[in-house]
Amino acid sequence: MLAVDAVTLAVAPGERRAVIGPNGAGKTTLFNLIAGELPASGGAIHLFGRDVTTLPTHRRAALGLARTFQITNLFPTLTVFENSLLAAQALTSAKFSMLRPRGRFPRQAERARAALAAVGLDQHVGAVVQTLSHGEQRQLEIALALAGQPRVLLLDEPTAGLSPAESQLMAGLLRRLDPAITLLIIEHDMDIALEIADRVTVLHYGRVVADGRRDDVRADPLVREIYLGA
Repeated sequence: MLAVDAVTLAVAPGERRAVIGPNGAGKTTLFNLIAGELPASGGAIHLFGRDVTTLPTHRRAALGLARTFQITNLFPTLTVFENSLLAAQALTSAKFSMLRPRGRFPRQAERARAALAAVGLDQHVGAVVQTLSHGEQRQLEIALALAGQPRVLLLDEPTAGLSPAESQLMAGLLRRLDPAITLLIIEHDMDIALEIADRVTVLHYGRVVADGRRDDVRADPLVREIYLGA
């Protein structure tokens, strides 16, 4: 049984694209294929004009691809800043200098602080991660992805577990990100997805059933039937 079958998806630089669909549609599997966490059994994946189908995850990350996950993946006993600094060091040679004091990495520290400021956590740099609210931890995950200065950012359910008010704050945060960063977003909340994205791709049973401008997708009768149950 194929999890994702015959999906063709092209995302332009700087585009905000949402991938939506019911549970089991293949959205996270598609992200895992793009990021290199699952091998593709067919087809090809191109990143910045380069065929990366056989490249491992870390090589794709070095090219400028970053992602977040449905479940937060943080160091809970470290501070907000320490988490961000580790992310900023991850794609540089500094990651091999584990015994040097962090003050020896001013460039990475600057990037770490800039990433935290971009998501509104610059006032929480000294806070231990496990003391943050769930919404703040989701913000921190995005900061960690930004610390690597990605050109493409894959966001897997950025509003998962958030209250309606927190989801709106997250949507506003994502809209304010550097427009040079290409965003590809999986989101169950269709209203949030359409608020963030300019274009929308709808998956159903691993296939693309609709793709286009958000207003066109919102009005598509097939999308309303399979996604909204209308």
